[in-house]
Amino acid sequence: MSVFESSSGFSRPITAVAWASNTSTCPGQYSLITQTEDGASANFIRGFALKAGYYLCYSKDLSAGLVVTDVQVITDKEAIPHGYCYIPEFLEPKASVGKKKRICVRIVPVGSVTTAVLDLKLTAKNKSMVQQYTCLGDMHGFVVWCLKGQFSSPTPQAKPRSISLDMRSLSLEGAGPPQPLKPSNPPEGPLKVTRRRSKLDTHNPMETVCDSGIYGITAMDGVPFSLHPKFESQSNSKVSASTLSDIRIKSVQDIENEYNYTFAVEEQAARRVCPSASG
Repeated sequence: MSVFESSSGFSRPITAVAWASNTSTCPGQYSLITQTEDGASANFIRGFALKAGYYLCYSKDLSAGLVVTDVQVITDKEAIPHGYCYIPEFLEPKASVGKKKRICVRIVPVGSVTTAVLDLKLTAKNKSMVQQYTCLGDMHGFVVWCLKGQFSSPTPQAKPRSISLDMRSLSLEGAGPPQPLKPSNPPEGPLKVTRRRSKLDTHNPMETVCDSGIYGITAMDGVPFSLHPKFESQSNSKVSASTLSDIRIKSVQDIENEYNYTFAVEEQAARRVCPSASG
């Protein structure tokens, strides 16, 4: 992909860089760089006697929420910069990547930056530079280039949902503007204050309770008041005046004198010395 292609291809940042032996070992979400900008094979072959090689590949899958903000080519004598890591390898069992020069990347959360690496390219070592790209250095006969710039994260799309017709009518995703809420059973006239206690004395109490509405119903509505049978005989008998005259009303001092307790027994028990255990 050249810099003159559609800018929409560069709006997605690179999220990972790796090595792969071929298309069979390259992960599905990665793109393999099989050719250089001058049309040559981009196979990093370690030597003429070795047939197996490896390719550079990259991914633009944002599902992990990470992006590559920088790429560097360093030698085996250089320490890896702080915050960087070597790129992973998806190789065949007996294949290996040369260690004299290695590629490391800096990966950060996508929400923490607005600029990232948008593209990677390879050219032959003796070829001209790629415009608008940054040269990262030469490696095994190739020159590595990267393009940095601002990116825009794709807007997450809502997954289609299967909902019933009743729930669809309540959805806020309708085409029209939101309508004002209307009560399902609007009152025909002004609200009236109900007298629940007086309606309990009517001929049909249940009919009265239903007419008053749900907000006028309590747990005691419609329950008749009656005494327990064992108290009915006492309620029917008349209390004589002599019985009432025998009731003595006690004062506070009378109650204190009647229930006065000195705690003398407890005090004696507290002073008692426990006998020592015999040896």
